Amino acid sequence: MSTPVTPGLVVVDKAGGITSHGVVARVRRLAGTRKVGHAGTLDPMATGVLVLGVDRATRLLGHLMLTEKAYDATIRLGISTNTDDAEGEVTARGGAGHIDEATVRAALAGFVGDIEQVPTAVSAIKVDGKRAYAMVRAGEEVELKARPVTIHELVVHDVRPGELEPETTIDVDISVRCSSGTYIRAIARDLGAALGVGGHLTALRRTAVGPYTLEHARTLEQLDAAFAVLPIAAAARAAFPAYDLDAEQAQEVRYGRRLPLALTELTAVFAPDGEFLALYEPRDDAARPVAVFTG
Repeated sequence: MSTPVTPGLVVVDKAGGITSHGVVARVRRLAGTRKVGHAGTLDPMATGVLVLGVDRATRLLGHLMLTEKAYDATIRLGISTNTDDAEGEVTARGGAGHIDEATVRAALAGFVGDIEQVPTAVSAIKVDGKRAYAMVRAGEEVELKARPVTIHELVVHDVRPGELEPETTIDVDISVRCSSGTYIRAIARDLGAALGVGGHLTALRRTAVGPYTLEHARTLEQLDAAFAVLPIAAAARAAFPAYDLDAEQAQEVRYGRRLPLALTELTAVFAPDGEFLALYEPRDDAARPVAVFTG
């Protein structure tokens, strides 16, 4: 008799060179179920936190994708690529050796706050039914509209001569805390454009997705040796405000009914025994369920 699948989250420290889909495939084998998904992809070049849901916890993923994220990144000024990162083809060389550190820091300060950002062309955004990245790889021109995003914090750690071409490039190490939907590659591209020299991303490491950080993450090798799932109740309490119901309220949730709760944001509700029941959102008349996890 097979062991029942434990619904919950697996926080992976993704290595470079593997796709997010590849990580999902590995975790499917380890968990013994095909019902595994992720809360926001990472490019093959990128490393760091990739949150996966197992079994009914996959229903949490769409809500986790909307949470704040954090990254460490290195931008190279002086060279543009068609993918806005080091995996693309060089499209222009601007020569950034004349730019000083103060100029770089001042330009990056302008990215903090609520901004309009044009997503990188090599993204999963659909244009006329086709993925933008597929269009770029097919040699097609892609024009994406600017979208509102929020850069909560952008810290500049180092500004130095570029590692490969120190006379003509500058490498900039940054940490970014931002809203969902922000493209760090687009920050590199836009910084280079603002300074008139071009820019692209040479390294990207996601350090947090909502409350889940590198401290919670395990490499695929570590998971191969000792596979573990964060149970869905603990995962929900970590990611959302929690509300503990009485027995009568819990039964109403199992029926999928609204509740007269004074909520101010998306909230995880729990039965008296600690079972995670649902996510409820506030409404003027009564809080309503947006995802039910019982059964």
